[in-house]
Amino acid sequence: MSDTIIEVKNLTFQYEEDQTSPTLDQVTFHVKHGEWLSIIGHNGSGKSTTVRLIDGLLEAQSGQIVIDGQELTEANVWELRSKIGMVFQNPDNQFVGATVEDDVAFGLENQGIPLEEMQSRVQQALELVKMSDFKDREPARLSGGQKQRVAIAGAVAMRPAIIILDEATSMLDPEGRLELIQTIKDIRQRYGMTVISITHDLEEVALSDRVLVMKNGQVESDTSPQALFSRGEELLNLGLDRPFTSVLIQTLKEKGFAIDESYLTEKDLEEKLWASISKR
Repeated sequence: MSDTIIEVKNLTFQYEEDQTSPTLDQVTFHVKHGEWLSIIGHNGSGKSTTVRLIDGLLEAQSGQIVIDGQELTEANVWELRSKIGMVFQNPDNQFVGATVEDDVAFGLENQGIPLEEMQSRVQQALELVKMSDFKDREPARLSGGQKQRVAIAGAVAMRPAIIILDEATSMLDPEGRLELIQTIKDIRQRYGMTVISITHDLEEVALSDRVLVMKNGQVESDTSPQALFSRGEELLNLGLDRPFTSVLIQTLKEKGFAIDESYLTEKDLEEKLWASISKR
């Protein structure tokens, strides 16, 4: 079996015939089984369009998308879509059930999953996202972070091979974002799912294995979080703030501290600094 689960080759797409330049222009990249790939870039760079094409919600003018060894076509789009769980920016647009439990069960019912297995999957998914205590609650009465966790539970209950997060943390407060990112980390570890996240969140980028930078409908670079964060002020031009850790490391280096660039999160850097101080 190939270690690649998604392969995108020379993908070109535009929404209107009279566009001066295509929304996506000869985009090529791959995603490995079990990998966490972050896709970043300014608004309009083609990030969301790319994942909507992968999920079969849009159809490309040219190019090829291969999912788990099968080329995506009009004939097999529904079959291949069952391998993918999508979580969007606004979870309100995804709710269909009267209660949290009903909502998570909805996709399983549509697939004709036997009742006993369905109940087990719903329970496991809600436990995983720490929403079991809210199973009888109306989705509309939940906070933004809770709604996103329910949306993720609904996706996870379907046991997809791939989960795609389209700016899923962007409407949450900092605490809610961190909780949701930790939830995704736990899900990935438990089920070995491939994760693709479209994001501006630096903690999310730091946890990923690889980062695809998109600019003007093309892949600007395909790199590691470490290499990306070392680009310093350039990050502002890519639709990201410069990470606090990157700014602090530069300042500490200027003050004579020997610190490498591998400390991506504030927690990592804090532990390194405490270790350095304790040796003095």
